[in-house]
Amino acid sequence: MVSRSFSNLLDLNSGGSPSFSRGAKKLSRVATVAGVLSELEDESGSVGSDVPSSISQDRVIIVGNQLPLRAHRRESDGDDAWNFSWDEDSLLLQLKDGLGEDVEVIFVGCLKEEIDPSEQEDVAQTLLETFKCVPAFIPLELFSKFYHGFCKQHLWPLFHYMLPLSPDLGGRFDRSLWQAYVSVNKIFADKVMEVISPDDDFVWIHDYHLMVLPTFLRKRFNRVKLGYFLHSPFPSSEIYRTLPVRIELLRALLNSDLIGFHTFDYARHFLSCCSRMLGVSYQSKRGYIGLEYYGRTVSIKILPVGIHMRQLCSVLALQETESKVAELRDKFKGRTVLLGVDDMDIFKGISLKLLAFEQLLNQHPDKRGKVVLVQIANPARGRGKDVQEVQSETYATVTRINEGFGEPGYEPVVLINTSLHFYERIAYYVISECCLVTAVRDGMNLIPYEYIVCRQGTDKLDEVLGLNPSVPKKSMLVVSEFVGCSPSLSGAIRVNPWNIDSVAEAMDSALIFPEQEKQMRHDKHYKYVSSHDVAYWAHSFMQDLERACQDHVRRRCWGIGFGLGFRVIALDPSFGKLSVEQIVSAYKRTKSRAVLLDYDGTMTVQSAVDINPSIESIQILNNLCKDPKNVVFVVSGKKKEILTRWFVPCENLGVSAENGYLVRPNRNAEWETCVAVPDFYWKQIAEPVMQLYTETTDGSFIEPRESALVWNYQLADPDFGSCQAKELLDHLESVLANEPVSVKSGQHIVEVKPQGVNKGLVADRMLTTMRQREVLPDFVLCIGDDRSDEEMFEVITSAMADASLSPVAEVFACTVGQKPSKAKYYLDDTAEILRMLQGLADASEQSAKNLSVS
Repeated sequence: MVSRSFSNLLDLNSGGSPSFSRGAKKLSRVATVAGVLSELEDESGSVGSDVPSSISQDRVIIVGNQLPLRAHRRESDGDDAWNFSWDEDSLLLQLKDGLGEDVEVIFVGCLKEEIDPSEQEDVAQTLLETFKCVPAFIPLELFSKFYHGFCKQHLWPLFHYMLPLSPDLGGRFDRSLWQAYVSVNKIFADKVMEVISPDDDFVWIHDYHLMVLPTFLRKRFNRVKLGYFLHSPFPSSEIYRTLPVRIELLRALLNSDLIGFHTFDYARHFLSCCSRMLGVSYQSKRGYIGLEYYGRTVSIKILPVGIHMRQLCSVLALQETESKVAELRDKFKGRTVLLGVDDMDIFKGISLKLLAFEQLLNQHPDKRGKVVLVQIANPARGRGKDVQEVQSETYATVTRINEGFGEPGYEPVVLINTSLHFYERIAYYVISECCLVTAVRDGMNLIPYEYIVCRQGTDKLDEVLGLNPSVPKKSMLVVSEFVGCSPSLSGAIRVNPWNIDSVAEAMDSALIFPEQEKQMRHDKHYKYVSSHDVAYWAHSFMQDLERACQDHVRRRCWGIGFGLGFRVIALDPSFGKLSVEQIVSAYKRTKSRAVLLDYDGTMTVQSAVDINPSIESIQILNNLCKDPKNVVFVVSGKKKEILTRWFVPCENLGVSAENGYLVRPNRNAEWETCVAVPDFYWKQIAEPVMQLYTETTDGSFIEPRESALVWNYQLADPDFGSCQAKELLDHLESVLANEPVSVKSGQHIVEVKPQGVNKGLVADRMLTTMRQREVLPDFVLCIGDDRSDEEMFEVITSAMADASLSPVAEVFACTVGQKPSKAKYYLDDTAEILRMLQGLADASEQSAKNLSVS
């Protein structure tokens, strides 16, 4: 196999230079090195992926906690070698159906069985050659801290809304478990690097076990095509923010190109956390949701996973399935079967389901002897005191119900707590009238999907059950509203599992619904489940991942930050940092200069308490204005009264107020309007609407201006304020649809202003005035920090194409911070802006001294 890889993650961690290798090779055993790597250790710098790959075939690397393999030892004839086979029940294997036959798939993950260190290298080579699987061998102690420790004690409970309020509820945060989690994620990163061709391959990471893996891969390969799907719920920000490593996990996920969730609720909670904790907001454009993160767009995918239709249908057709269905038909003859299939854990709500069934038998004596609840309890995936408590409560409740309502030949609850073959479980689906899912919190849960397909049955199963194949099939579902599959099953009876009376009532309704209603609901569900299977889900995710990565090639990327704070800056190739030496040199050799400076966020930090111009800023502006070669304007969204007071010391400074509506060429001139606005009667329409939202949004207020009305929600709750801003925007656009105004949203504001008013007017007016004086600028500097300044950049850029500038003009459009912009240059912050302007002012001062001497 052609590969390009790092030979050893620990070499990287120690700062050694990465070595690339090509050609087939045995996998290294770096993953067998015991110990915990701290997330604070710094790795070597990022490695660009600009060497052309020789792999032409599309390839996807699927990374999950466990490989889709089964393993057992051959113990016959004295041969105890390992024997491996595909695990047909693994989602990672099933999703291959959606990737196309021409796509090569490589799996990276752990094996369920522990492999002796002496066998690991041979096993790894066998798995790579036979199954295209790359095993990550994790030392047992480290794996226990990683999986049973951090994953199951911290992430899993928290993501299912369980707070560690006491040591018994998930346990207090343990830093050593977090370090084990980071260390295992680094081992996975090393394994991916052994096989990846970073320019060509797509990497798809699965679930909460590997949440920091995107950071390690992005750090090695800035342009890696990286997708991540979370198969568990994502909690609300109020829950998630209690996690001590909340920022690290969010930043790690944002190093992906596409992040997938089962439901909008999970995605909404993630977006809210990004907004509240990182200040990163999302935008929806043409149906796609994206987060702008350091020049990269991180896309959000919302699509529930489906089932493997082909596998399910093949098991339905087995002879063993038919025999088991016949057996169950005879066993439950004359009775209606309700079915529950759940893991034995605290979130599946088994005891709540049993209590609701008990209530049903209490309230409806006629159901006794006729209705049976079959509860299949799969072994718990976790371990601990909570699992034992669930088991004890379940057994006690089943015993009480059976003793209270049972009679000879009738057992109300049949509890199956032994492992079943897949065909046996399917047989229970086939003979059950209703499936009950009462989990109090669950990421997805595919049990209802499997049940629906099994109720569709086959001709042979219809014959076994004595059904007429021409009669439409029927099924009923009672589903918790806290389960990920609930939104996609519109025909299910949705319940709050905590409301025992409601669940009991839903059970009764499911039994007494007319046959035609049951058939209609089943048909609706079957059409959805059969068309939205696992192949559809995988194909859709990969399509969106390709779309999210399509701009990688043309972007310039470089990494910033240390440890888990690492992120990648992605910018246009023409976008670069403004060199002070370059601009000062151009400034010195030019004779007619135009300087446009935004104020808020450019001359001063936007979040600063004191936003008055500093003494340093005033001095710089005065020195620039004293130069007769310069025309300098400060452009702001503030009212003219504030700007008049602020810039009293600057006699020759031009000032524009209210984002271009008002302008004053110098201190002694009168304020003029850039656009003639005959009437502001629309304020009488807009202000009452804004007032309504101000009263209902704590922390918001209205800023009345001469030309505009601004609703500011900077001090409001971020999520509620943003939600209200969207509503207000729609409301204002509706009531002002026929008025000559524009309604726009900005950073924590919604603004209504006359059409055509923007900062570009100031730039256009300045250049026009200079042209009328027969002075064509040969130097233009324009600096701004937000979207309102983009109009200025656009005007001065387009001026290069007409006669507004000198043919040899040097134009510097500069934004503050590294972000997508129409500007060609950037400086990092306000301090750098002031240092650059000081350099220009010093040049003017030196020029004046030279003239006076000569």
